[in-house]
Amino acid sequence: MGIAEQIIYEDNHLIALNKLPGQIVQADKTGDKPLVEEVKAFLKERDQKPGNVFCGVIHRLDRPVSGVVIFAKTSKALSRMNELVKSRDFHKTYLAVVKNHPPANEGHLEDYLIRVEKTNKSFVTNDPQKPGAKLAILDYQLKAVSTGGYYLLEVELHTGRHHQIRCQLAHLGCPIKGDLKYDASRSNPDGSISLHAFRLQFDHPVRHEPVTITAPAPWHYFDEYHDLVL
Repeated sequence: MGIAEQIIYEDNHLIALNKLPGQIVQADKTGDKPLVEEVKAFLKERDQKPGNVFCGVIHRLDRPVSGVVIFAKTSKALSRMNELVKSRDFHKTYLAVVKNHPPANEGHLEDYLIRVEKTNKSFVTNDPQKPGAKLAILDYQLKAVSTGGYYLLEVELHTGRHHQIRCQLAHLGCPIKGDLKYDASRSNPDGSISLHAFRLQFDHPVRHEPVTITAPAPWHYFDEYHDLVL
C-alpha cells in the first residue's frame, strides 16, 4: 500500500494517514525509512514542489501500532498543533484487543509510569515521588467480546506517556493481543500488536473549526466478535 492509499485527511495545513503496523513515524536506530520522510517524498512528487518540502511530526505511534497519525505541512500549523498537544486539547481514541475481561466494563485508570531507556519499556510504580515517575491517565470501555476469549476496548487517552496504553492495560491484567513486551502469551503473525489509533479530535490550527479524523481499523479486529456497538 502506497502513501496515497493511506491518506485519510488532507488540507493545506495538515495531512493524516492510516499508519500500518511496522511503519515508523520518525527515524530511529534501525535506520529504516520513517513515514515522515515517505510523506515528504510523496508530496514533493505529487505536487511537483521544487526544493525541500516541509512535513512536521506532531505525535508518534509505536512501530507495531496501526491507525491515524497526523503531520503538519507548514511550520505555523506545527507550532499551533504542538500547543494543542501540550494543553491536552488533542483528543486520541484507541481500540485495543486484550486478553482477559477487565475488572469492570468501563474504568478510569491513573498510574505513575517510569520509562526504562535500556529496555525501551515502561512500568507502573507505587511511588509517585520516584525519579522519572509521570502520571498516566486513560479511560476505557468494553465494546465487544470475541468467541475466542478476547475483548475489544475503546480507550480515551488523556496523557501521552511512553507505551502508556500497553503498560496500563497489562498492569490491569489485560495485556494487548500480540504484545509480547507487555505480557501477551504469543505474538500476532504479522508482528503487530492489536492496538489501533482509531480517532483524533481537535480544533483546526488555522480555521479554528472542530476536526474529527477516523482511521478504519484492520478487519481482523472485528472477526468473530459479537455485541459489537462501534
